Amino acid sequence: MHPVRKKRIIAISSIVVILGLALALVMYALQQNINLFYSPTQIVNGEAPKDVMLRAGGMVVEGSVKRDNETLSVSFEVTDFTETVRIEYKGILPDLFREGQGIVAQGKLNANGTMIASEVLAKHDEEYMSPEIAEALKQSELNSTSSNTSY
Repeated sequence: MHPVRKKRIIAISSIVVILGLALALVMYALQQNINLFYSPTQIVNGEAPKDVMLRAGGMVVEGSVKRDNETLSVSFEVTDFTETVRIEYKGILPDLFREGQGIVAQGKLNANGTMIASEVLAKHDEEYMSPEIAEALKQSELNSTSSNTSY
């Protein structure tokens, strides 16, 4: 084999090995940080893994919120209108959290099928607008109509 060809083959194979290792490291890192979303039905059916960080969401069941008066612990049930999952959370809940409201919780499932949440996010509908923004838009509408009528 010609020496130049041998050097090219060694260089190309080295590059391929290095790229393969880099890709393997990236895939391993991404696998550790992926939080998949599961519905209560998927959790009850056993499709969600235990002791792995995941997200679950649905509507908070009316009358299911139980708060501990001495700590920040809260337990509640979430439903997708087919199945229900119990979620336990220790911390301050978002302002938009309430019964009948959609939420997404991030945490791990224990052996009993209860989700131990590390974070709870309350969802709102697409039409929501904060009072400050609504007031600003209302004022800008008033200003634009008054400037058009001053001719």
